[in-house]
Amino acid sequence: MPLLLLDLDNTLVDRDAAFRTAVVDFLAGHGLPDSEVTWVTTLDAGGYNARHEVAAALTGRYGGVVPTTAIRALLDNGGADHVALTLSSREALSKARADGWACVIVTNGRTVQQEAKIRNTGLDRLVQGWVISEAVGHKKPEPEIFRAAAATVGIPLPGAWIIGDSPHADIAGADRLGLRSVWVANGRPWPQDSYRPTHVANGVASAIDHAMRNPG
Repeated sequence: MPLLLLDLDNTLVDRDAAFRTAVVDFLAGHGLPDSEVTWVTTLDAGGYNARHEVAAALTGRYGGVVPTTAIRALLDNGGADHVALTLSSREALSKARADGWACVIVTNGRTVQQEAKIRNTGLDRLVQGWVISEAVGHKKPEPEIFRAAAATVGIPLPGAWIIGDSPHADIAGADRLGLRSVWVANGRPWPQDSYRPTHVANGVASAIDHAMRNPG
């Protein structure tokens, strides 16, 4: 059975859009101006900035107005209540499974938050499994997290495709393991010289399609 290892945030789901919506609600709920949205989302850096650093900065800026519990709730949720799975992504995953592919989500992040996204979008019914960095004790691009993903479905890792939006976490991870990869560019130019993805796609549906047309 061929294996697809798929990133979650900004690959299968638009994490940044969901977090932005959560920030808009957060600001409105505490009487803060909409103009602060850009500052908060820049600070968040797509979820790559350390949570404790983001929390400290938010507390320093809004501590006199916003309770610490509200700041913690924003970061704990991370927009999980607002994520959505597009029809094209849903159909691509369904077709992959129907054609005999094993689909496993490989994501960095906190277990509670990432599992909420997976279940809220119905991804739990479309993939055969998932691994989350907090749960397995390894983060992408470390080889161990990809090996753990393959182990969840009992399929050897060699021959797998890795699909993701992060040059460092996803494509570098594939490069370390000698695996084929599809970079979900989301309109960006490829930034690295030392390694490259096997293929570049505009979105996850076309990325899945490319892998399916090149199984061997």
